[in-house]
Amino acid sequence: MSNEYTVSKQNKVRQLKEKAAYDKATVHAILDAGIVAAVAFIQDNDPVVVPMLYGREGETIYLHGARKARIIKMLEQNDSVSMNVTLLDALVLARSAFNSSMNYRSVTVFGKPAFIEDRAEKIHAMHVISEHTMPGRWAELRAPLEKEIKMTGIISLTIESASAKVSNKPYPEDEEEDYEIPVWAGILPMTASYGTLQDADRLIEGVEPSAAVKALQGKTL
Repeated sequence: MSNEYTVSKQNKVRQLKEKAAYDKATVHAILDAGIVAAVAFIQDNDPVVVPMLYGREGETIYLHGARKARIIKMLEQNDSVSMNVTLLDALVLARSAFNSSMNYRSVTVFGKPAFIEDRAEKIHAMHVISEHTMPGRWAELRAPLEKEIKMTGIISLTIESASAKVSNKPYPEDEEEDYEIPVWAGILPMTASYGTLQDADRLIEGVEPSAAVKALQGKTL
């Protein structure tokens, strides 16, 4: 099995090609670090983009939504969809607006969606998504109720092609003459992380967060 996705017209990075990566390790790492994917599809000949929770297992991505939601119904009717996950790491502040940019990690995936109807497979997909979003939490919670399973819509997306694009400049790249301009330039890191846990109302006295939940505090994406 190849460790890279085949480069085609569909997934080839055309702008800033030196930032492109097609190896599965890079693509998977970015997908696993993200939380929300922007999923694109066609509805009545018009493009639509919807944010969705997801989880990855091998070359399959599970997308989560309400069973009656438009996105689930529309994905059922599409033969091909695309999704993107982008993580911002820094502002690159150059001496001109033109050369200012961002450091980022981004993945675009193309694949064929399929609606999951089998109950066991749906529960498995729900488990994958839960563990992606809040690792270790599934084992602590009660089992899903039958009505909850029926109300949940799951789409599986088999990765047919994908590409990553990564920018990690250590400093801005200005025009040679701009280095003489007395304007500060540099990198402003951006960090997406979880904060401090806050107790729910009606919490049973003495109940403390589990080790899995505590581990999420301060976690950086």
